[in-house]
Amino acid sequence: MKLMKSIMAATALLAASPAIAQDSSYTPGTVWESSYIKVLPGQFENYMDYLATTWKRVQELGKKEGAIVSYHVLSTNNARQGEPDLILIVEYKDYRTTAQQEALRAKVNAMLAQDDRKAVAASAGRGPMRELLGSREYQELKLK
Repeated sequence: MKLMKSIMAATALLAASPAIAQDSSYTPGTVWESSYIKVLPGQFENYMDYLATTWKRVQELGKKEGAIVSYHVLSTNNARQGEPDLILIVEYKDYRTTAQQEALRAKVNAMLAQDDRKAVAASAGRGPMRELLGSREYQELKLK
């Protein structure tokens, strides 16, 4: 009898779940990725040149492919010790599957005439310009 009551209670709870979800005060929105960059002394203009060319081309390809909604380069005013000079923000339409990530990476490599090894080497080549302090991922919650 107790087992039957437990099963009935679980069934009732599952049936009520869509109603609970509909009563939520928000809906999930876009996914945001931020990268925190410390530009090394004397390299600001060089790094900005990279962002204005290659990095921007990659973001524009992502927009064309429908994965990226927007992208931004923010400068930190009066950065303190340990804080980034720049924050790179990319807004994605949604979370991407591994297959979607791989497909976009292949298109980026083709556009830049590189393979994965060259892409890693190019990233390392930017080492004298900047230090990546970390990154974060967020999801917007749209209030109803």
